[in-house]
Amino acid sequence: MKQLVIFDLDGTLLDTVADLANATNQALEQCGFPTHPVEAYYKFVGNGINRLFARALPTDASNEDNILRIRSLFIPYYNKHNADCSRPYPGITDLLLQLQSRGVLLAVASNKYHEATLKLVRHFFPEIDFAAIYGQREDIPIKPAPDIVYDILRDTGISKEQTLYVGDSGVDMQTACNAGVESVGVTWGFRSVEELLENGASHTVHKAEEILHIAE
Repeated sequence: MKQLVIFDLDGTLLDTVADLANATNQALEQCGFPTHPVEAYYKFVGNGINRLFARALPTDASNEDNILRIRSLFIPYYNKHNADCSRPYPGITDLLLQLQSRGVLLAVASNKYHEATLKLVRHFFPEIDFAAIYGQREDIPIKPAPDIVYDILRDTGISKEQTLYVGDSGVDMQTACNAGVESVGVTWGFRSVEELLENGASHTVHKAEEILHIAE
C-alpha cells in the first residue's frame, strides 16, 4: 500500500470550471473584453491564474498590464464565489475516506493560488485530515516544476517510492515525472486521456474507486 497520495485539485478532486469561468468572465466584462462560454475554460485552466487570464484575453490584449487588471477584479469575486457551482467529482469523498481509514497520508498540490486552494479543500472535505495542502505560492515555481511535490515529501517524510500522484492534465503527469513519483491520470477532469498518456501517465482511471486499487 502506498503511504502517501497527492491529489491535484481542479479537475481531479473538484469540478471548478464553472466558478473559474464566471469569475474570469465578470472581470473581462468589466474591462470591456469579450467573454467566453464555460466550455472554453477547460483549455484555459491548469497553469495558474495568470496563464488563465493570458489565454482568456484577446491575443492583441494579452499583456502583463491587462493580466494584472483582470487579476485584481478576479480574486475578490472568486474568493466570495468559488464554491457556488464547484462540487467534488463522483466517488471522490468516499475514496478519500477509504484511503484515510487505511492510514494513507493525503495531500493536495494545486496551481490554484494558495488562499483559494485552502478554502476549497477545507470547505468540501472537512472530514479529511490532509497532511499537506499547497496551492500556488509566491517564489515557488508552479507545476510542472516538482517543487510542490518535494515540499509535501519533506513535510510528510514519505519517500518517492511510497508516493502516488493523481491529476487530470498533462501538466500533472509532467509534475509526477519531474518529481520521480508514480502517477495516475484521471479521465473525468479537464483534459483528454490522450494528453495524459502523451505526458507519461503511469496509469489512467475512469472511476475514483480505481485509485484505491492502484494505491494498494
